[in-house]
Amino acid sequence: MTIFLDNFAVPLCARDARRIARHAEAADAARFLHPVQQALLHRRGWLNMLAPRACGGAELALPDVVRFEEAVAAIDGSMGWVLTLCAGAGWFAGFLPPDVARGIVGTRRVCVAGSGAPTGHAEVEGEGYRVTGRWDYASGAPMATHFTLNAQLREHGRPLLDDAGAPRIRAFIVPAAQVEIVPSWGSIGMRASASHSYRINGQWLHKDHGFAISAAAATADGPLYRFPFYSLAFVTLAANVAGMASHFLQLARPAMSRRKHAMKGVPLLDVPEVAALLRAKEQAHASARVHFYALLDRAWTVVAAGGELGAEETGALQSASLALVSVSRQAVDELYPCCGLHAAHEGSEINRVWRDFHTATQHSLLLP
Repeated sequence: MTIFLDNFAVPLCARDARRIARHAEAADAARFLHPVQQALLHRRGWLNMLAPRACGGAELALPDVVRFEEAVAAIDGSMGWVLTLCAGAGWFAGFLPPDVARGIVGTRRVCVAGSGAPTGHAEVEGEGYRVTGRWDYASGAPMATHFTLNAQLREHGRPLLDDAGAPRIRAFIVPAAQVEIVPSWGSIGMRASASHSYRINGQWLHKDHGFAISAAAATADGPLYRFPFYSLAFVTLAANVAGMASHFLQLARPAMSRRKHAMKGVPLLDVPEVAALLRAKEQAHASARVHFYALLDRAWTVVAAGGELGAEETGALQSASLALVSVSRQAVDELYPCCGLHAAHEGSEINRVWRDFHTATQHSLLLP
């Protein structure tokens, strides 16, 4: 059995969906994914969805991946987020030397976490770099076998500059054995994502563990590695937010039906204005999703056929992503007051979804 979104069959069987849902509350309380949820990520190979086939990954079509990530986020926001961020980090294997990529993807229970901020430095040393720094918000950190990071390049203690005079930044992938996790994740939501900080103190890396993220630097041939990085980031993050909003909308209807209007004494959903508000938010969310996926499918068709996305196409995809996030925000924020104290209780499912949603939407790429 499969779950359908739009007319697309998402490869998430009902049994796996139930497993994810069954352990979401316990994962939130424990502040990390439940062992059953972790086992699903590994056994199903979901963390390798975006890694090249040549090094052992699945290399799925991006629209399939995005729909799948939305489906998981619509069940448990934290698991959807870890899946998205760690599978996304696995995409970097398409920019590494093939031998290095095969070694990483072939690691037992491989999971790549990381951070994009260049909050460390890499000193040139022989055939590699000595890396030092601290990076924040590495979702899935406790289960990571490797970490990615961005660092400013230095030589003889001085920053290396690009042609424009700005510090040169390079991405690296580091085995977890060279990394110290710094427990720091204390958000009200997305608790089970365990998005902790990590630091590295003077660890040496061979230059083959450094990479650049651009189509010209790709070492894998597929269209996934010619798809623009920021476009990929926007669509995967927006899909997570849309999934969490869908979950909230599903839970809002019964919550509103149980609550009575203080003055009219009837269930809120029997009040025409309230029922109309719910319908409007459901319809707006559905419409934004249709537009979002239409643009994503169109962009993927272009890249899969060997073309490149221009500024107009990448801009439209970014706008559709942010529009979907905006519509999702409006739906959750305007319906939440109608859901009663049940929705404000920390132990309720709708409260967990509300907390996860408002934590996820703080990502810097999703600012209005």
